[in-house]
Amino acid sequence: MKNLLSQIALATALCAATAAAAAPAIEWQPWSDAVFERARRENRFVLLDLEAVWCHWCHVMDRETYGNAEVQDIIAQHYIAIRVDQDARPDLSRRYEDYGWPATIVFGPDGKEIVKRSGYIAPAPFKKLLGAILADPSPLKYRDSDPITQYSVSPVLPDELRGALKKQIVNSHDFNIGGLLQQQKFMDRDTVEYALEMARDGDRQARSIATQTLDGALNLIDPVWGGAYQYSTHGDWKHPHFEKILFVQADSMRVYALASQQLNDPRYLKAARDIYRYVNEFLLSPEGAYYVSQDADLVKGQHSEDYFALADSQRRKRGIPAIDKHLYARENGWMMQGLAALYAADRDPEILARATAAARWVLTNRALPGGGFRHDQIDAAGPYLEDTLAVGRGFLALYQVTAEREWLRHAQAAAGFIRANFTPGDSPGFVTAVPGKSALEPMPQIDENIMQARFANLLSRYTGDTAFREDALRAMRFLVTKEIALRRRTEGGLLIADRELSNDPTHLTVVGSKNDPAAQALFRIAQHQAGGYKRIEWWDRSEGPMPNPDVQYPELPKAAAYVCSQNRCSLPVFDGKALLELAERLEK
Repeated sequence: MKNLLSQIALATALCAATAAAAAPAIEWQPWSDAVFERARRENRFVLLDLEAVWCHWCHVMDRETYGNAEVQDIIAQHYIAIRVDQDARPDLSRRYEDYGWPATIVFGPDGKEIVKRSGYIAPAPFKKLLGAILADPSPLKYRDSDPITQYSVSPVLPDELRGALKKQIVNSHDFNIGGLLQQQKFMDRDTVEYALEMARDGDRQARSIATQTLDGALNLIDPVWGGAYQYSTHGDWKHPHFEKILFVQADSMRVYALASQQLNDPRYLKAARDIYRYVNEFLLSPEGAYYVSQDADLVKGQHSEDYFALADSQRRKRGIPAIDKHLYARENGWMMQGLAALYAADRDPEILARATAAARWVLTNRALPGGGFRHDQIDAAGPYLEDTLAVGRGFLALYQVTAEREWLRHAQAAAGFIRANFTPGDSPGFVTAVPGKSALEPMPQIDENIMQARFANLLSRYTGDTAFREDALRAMRFLVTKEIALRRRTEGGLLIADRELSNDPTHLTVVGSKNDPAAQALFRIAQHQAGGYKRIEWWDRSEGPMPNPDVQYPELPKAAAYVCSQNRCSLPVFDGKALLELAERLEK
């Protein structure tokens, strides 16, 4: 009997292997205009699998669904299959981020979207979906299907909308354990940053929103290697998905550093430093630039809870989850911002050296004529807005913590490149890629325009150049359009942008030679001013006039610092502690 069962099992396995071998393998194509031209010519549908190389469920769908013989047969007969790594195409990633990852998008032969699906789809429902499209290829209507034709004529967020967005922040918050009221728990960093800003104004509920989420997200810091997991399932903070994405590392580092300065909580600075420890151990390339991500799975498609429960030596014996070693400008711009924020809070010169090395690498390896940046060595449809935007923000962050004017010049050039290449005619906002270079015309996206509004506005404060202010207002006209402002469940980023454009940043200036230890000490202490919206400058008269000489400072025999807020400036301050106390008083 035992022999018979073994033979039956072997025969079954052989049959399955034969069937799999007979199935037509999916001939994945890269995204290109040629694919859509072929689809029109052959009257085929286009199936886009937009995946992430670090994504557990992408691996599962690749194995279970796209490995299914019947699925392969349907695709071979009726579809052209495209597979794209979403990290490699910021324009497509931003366009379909609400549907991923994996995201499944089906286009008709005419190139118009028919179906958009989010996440893993098992073989049976996937076959049903593909068949239903063949039977009735009418496009499904989605919330974002209808293009907006009438944008706000004003860049100012209306009071009614502002009130609605503030209410969303409160209504979406889980006041028991922090994070959003949903099954996936993660640190919505825009919400936390906005709540920290409101807490500085004395809003106790906002402080609770910030600290509950910051505390909950501490559970997403890998206790062994450091680094931040992306999110947790089960409605708590105890069931993480184990991918470590560079954006999550960089922005979590930045927000924890900001929180440590404002709330004086050593746990938050430790969290930022634990992330820093991880990225330099696992994501730092020999060239000084940073890689993209580390996979959630040790074995692709298999959950790794047991692996990540192990100590360091035990993990390493079993192997290291795959690291995506692409070097993108965007990711390094994000890391420059995170490192600059941590340096301001920690003052470890190694941190600044890492940020500077990443910036130098991007300038050497990804720069374009006119101040912009490529995503990769070669871009299929770039340049993309987000690369130049992220790097430009990184340069401005470096200027803020060093007062080295080279970084300000690079930030200005990046902003000019954005204005020249990513403005869609008379429509407001900035689009994801240069128009006319892809089968799908690029569209303005919310997160990119929030970042652009904040970047251009702060740059205008540092330089006095009103063209940058106009860029910020252009982004805001898109964002404050009602259908855009209320599109998502919560929109802390828009509230931050609105707040910043409506107010002057905290302005601290050190006057004295950069070789003077007293001036150096004052500038170091100025970095500890709480809040992300600040203008910190160092005027060494030997360098010529200030980039924005909107304040006249007297000549004194020794280094001094000044605080300007709400159209008034302090008397000279010579003591660091007094400088921070004065800044806090003048802000109120």
